[in-house]
Amino acid sequence: MANSTVKPATGKLGIMVVGLGAVSTTFITGVLMTRKGLAKPVGSMTQLDKIRVGRGADKKYLPYKDIVPMPTLDDLVFAAWDVFPANAYESAINAEVLKEKDIDPVKDELMAIKPMKAAFDRNYAKRLDGNNVKQCRDRWDMTEQIREDIRNFKRESGVDRVVVLWAASTEIYVAPDMKYHGTLADLEAAMKADRTDVIAPSMCYAYAALMEDAPFVMGAPNTTVDIPAMWELAEKTHMPIAGKYFKTGQTLVKSGFAPIIGTRMLGLNGWFSTNILGNRDGLVLDEPANFRTKEVSKLSTLESILVADNQPDLYSDYYHKVRINYYPPRNDNKEGWDNIDIFGWMGYPMQIKIDFLCRDSILAAPLCLDLALLIDLARRAGRCGTQRFLSFFLKSPMHDYTQNEIPVNHLFQQYVMLKNAIREMGGYEADEEID
Repeated sequence: MANSTVKPATGKLGIMVVGLGAVSTTFITGVLMTRKGLAKPVGSMTQLDKIRVGRGADKKYLPYKDIVPMPTLDDLVFAAWDVFPANAYESAINAEVLKEKDIDPVKDELMAIKPMKAAFDRNYAKRLDGNNVKQCRDRWDMTEQIREDIRNFKRESGVDRVVVLWAASTEIYVAPDMKYHGTLADLEAAMKADRTDVIAPSMCYAYAALMEDAPFVMGAPNTTVDIPAMWELAEKTHMPIAGKYFKTGQTLVKSGFAPIIGTRMLGLNGWFSTNILGNRDGLVLDEPANFRTKEVSKLSTLESILVADNQPDLYSDYYHKVRINYYPPRNDNKEGWDNIDIFGWMGYPMQIKIDFLCRDSILAAPLCLDLALLIDLARRAGRCGTQRFLSFFLKSPMHDYTQNEIPVNHLFQQYVMLKNAIREMGGYEADEEID
């Protein structure tokens, strides 16, 4: 490490996950299997990627842990909340993502992870109905109970630091309303007044995490930390936040493929995206109000990469449609199908079709690991507020929409942001430009 000013990664890092379903059990099982030498952390940037530092004769390609102080996988301790009482082993078996032979070697460790009662409001996810749920007087009480869970976990596990990661279902869409979400005082007043229509349970988790010195990552498209009140709380508590929505299948393709069209100066007439998926996420998204949350996040990706103002002849009038269909036979094996209508020389039309038969949790698991480790790094580096360098991992990167900031959705520009932040925290020069 050059002259890194980042605090060392001493002691254990607690990762508290909201939701002990397909994504989080795949993530936790993979970490436990990898540290036993029985699996490889494929897809994880923090474990496998190398970044160039220095130029010319000083040029080196180093793994992240050799640039900045990082915890090892042995340093991680897990806890979770869930509306269902099944432990991590039972839940991993139920999810049917991993084969039993890839779960059994860490069965004992998984069985020891029993979910705490979830802070849950059925109005926010009508298709879910678990009984492992907190009884809360109001949203303020809900927040206080979560804070107590975090304190208890720290005390009982002896971890040095904690991060909280949302890997639960998509809530119904909560539009940012500056009367309640504009300032921290407004948010707290709405919690105390039990304004359940504007305070989602996820906001209680985020508030509790930040108040208990834990960075917070939003892995669903929920509004949660993407409001000025939470930005204010993150500054006040000096905690980093990141969101929103793990970039797994179709949006990963879009953020990587749209740059091909834009870089090659080809035109776009339309981009139709449809998904079929059958896991709990698909079930929840079958509810129109929950789908709205996802649609809002997925529609913005393309528009910030292929910009009409920059190339009116190519991108002034394309049609962009996103569909998600719940289809139980697929379970966690999602199919993302993109039909792209482009035009080339003299306006002649062409088509591109991409059929991505992906496994949602297999793609999301390494993102959980990377986001947890990197937001802990940001915290040790003294960074607070929205961590834009983590946009690489997220479908709908948080940005200051009150100032009309446009988020970076272009995958390769996001990768430059990630590399530059790691270089900077490692005491090297942040030497790549975002063109």
